[in-house]
Amino acid sequence: MNRLQIIVLGVSVVAFGGAYFVFNNYLGTQRKPQAVVEAPKMQTEKVLVAAQDIPKGSVVNEAQVNWLEWPKDSISELMIMKSATPDTAAELKDTMTRDSFLRGEPLRRDKLVKAGIGSYMAAVLPSGMRAVAIRIENTGDSSAGGFILPNDRVDVVRVFQDEEATRAKGSGVLGHQVILSNVRVLAIGQNVQEENGKKVVVGGNATLELDPKQSEMIVYAQNASGSHLTLVLRSLVDSSGETVTVNDPSDSQGKGLTIVRYGAAQQAAR
Repeated sequence: MNRLQIIVLGVSVVAFGGAYFVFNNYLGTQRKPQAVVEAPKMQTEKVLVAAQDIPKGSVVNEAQVNWLEWPKDSISELMIMKSATPDTAAELKDTMTRDSFLRGEPLRRDKLVKAGIGSYMAAVLPSGMRAVAIRIENTGDSSAGGFILPNDRVDVVRVFQDEEATRAKGSGVLGHQVILSNVRVLAIGQNVQEENGKKVVVGGNATLELDPKQSEMIVYAQNASGSHLTLVLRSLVDSSGETVTVNDPSDSQGKGLTIVRYGAAQQAAR
């Protein structure tokens, strides 16, 4: 082996050794365990949520709600937190919803109101509307057999003494007309008064949602001589839209017969 071959062999050995060292060092670094960086833990707080859909105007009880972990950064001051109110029963006592809640939705204090106080009706009443109570019979004859419930829609029919027809015929003649159509019922209940030391049911009342003009009209119709108001329950299919004034009892032209078909009022000729 000549000198040149020895030099080439030596260079090859050194180069191979260097490559082996670099490669082995690289593998060693790859085998080292990677440092695990733990993500910051999200801060949560238990808040009161609806365990089921809760309709508007419902009395809330413990069976309808539960506690759920909620991101602390997303909690509003209106939400009910367990750390501040651990006694669920005390928090919900005599509480009603002024708006509906969906399942899993946090309960908010601005959507709740205490039942049995004067502010409840004002809380559920839309802006610009009025709540007007009218008398109905407790037998159910003037309230669809007692099947009318809050949030149902009704037509208000007025039955009255037709003075003009009575004079022409010489005997009593009753007239009738639909004065309001598609009216929302806010509340319906019975009047109880004391007689001979006992509480007895003497009649009922229904509270209706009306605008100011309609409120004046129905108060006039209820207090007119020989006038009687009856509620007629509407189908859910025909309950969309706003309340419609069909006849104004204070108008002398309003004594004609009004026929309502599929929610549309038509004035019949006398």
